[in-house]
Formats: sequence, structure tokens, C-alpha cells
Amino acid sequence: MEDKLVKEETLIQNLKDAGCSDKCTNEFMKQEENENTAEQLRILKRQRSLLLHQIHSYNEKLDCLDYLIYKINGKRSGGK
Repeated sequence: MEDKLVKEETLIQNLKDAGCSDKCTNEFMKQEENENTAEQLRILKRQRSLLLHQIHSYNEKLDCLDYLIYKINGKRSGGK
């Protein structure tokens, strides 16, 4: 019983570390109780997709900042 509790706590912490919301974590743990690995994989893939979308969004913001830095550096070196 204690082993199962430790596994459950570790699993929950891992989900939270992966950015899962409480709703996502609860949904995942419900599927754990039901031993529904197909649904668990769907939940994890959905979270992964969300994180990847956030990465792409941040990358676009970095590109904008890099462009501004490039333009400012160009002005300082006499370019336009």
C-alpha cells in the first residue's frame, strides 16, 4: 500500500513538473486507477502539444527581439 502511495505521489509530482494543471493531473490519475493507458497517453500527448505550442510562441517573441537588437546595432554602426 505504501509503495503504491509513493508511486502515486511521484507520478503526481512528475505531472506537475511537466506543467500539467490540476484538472489534467486529476484526469490522468483517474485513468491510472482505471488502468486506461490509452487515455493516459492521449492526455500526455495533449500536454506535450501544449508545451510545444508555447515553445513556438516564445521562439517568435525571441525572433522579434533579435530583429530589434539587429536594427539598433545597425544604427550604431552607421547602417540603416
